[in-house]
Amino acid sequence: MHFSLGSDHAGFKYKELIKGHLMALGHNVEDCGPFTEESVDYADFGHSVAKNVENKHSDLGIVVCGSGNGINMTVNKYQGIRGALCWLPELASLARQHNDANVLALPARFIDAETAVACVDAFIGAHFEGGRHAVRIQKIPRGSSL
Repeated sequence: MHFSLGSDHAGFKYKELIKGHLMALGHNVEDCGPFTEESVDYADFGHSVAKNVENKHSDLGIVVCGSGNGINMTVNKYQGIRGALCWLPELASLARQHNDANVLALPARFIDAETAVACVDAFIGAHFEGGRHAVRIQKIPRGSSL
């Protein structure tokens, strides 16, 4: 699979850890930055990841910032993105199974490295179940509800 990764300075170490983990598993990884721990704005890197996933340049995206919220809000501005903020592997798995999430957002300041990797593994190991869940996610885009 091909992944796009992005973070801010607070998520930089986890982004680097996740990049190495995915590459060790044989996946292709596009690192959208940042490339140092210098203070940066999460939105700049969230936009890059979201564009890659929305344009099918990447299969999935993974974004990390301090709380996970800001970068997740950024990616979810894109019509084709369903970003999920997860802090437990079970949430990451359900995000894929029930919500067909295509971007995983992690809160670097609230989880440890082992949990971050476990969330990534759960996210990439799960698959969308479709069925009743497909009907529900079709109602997510603006203007598609009753």
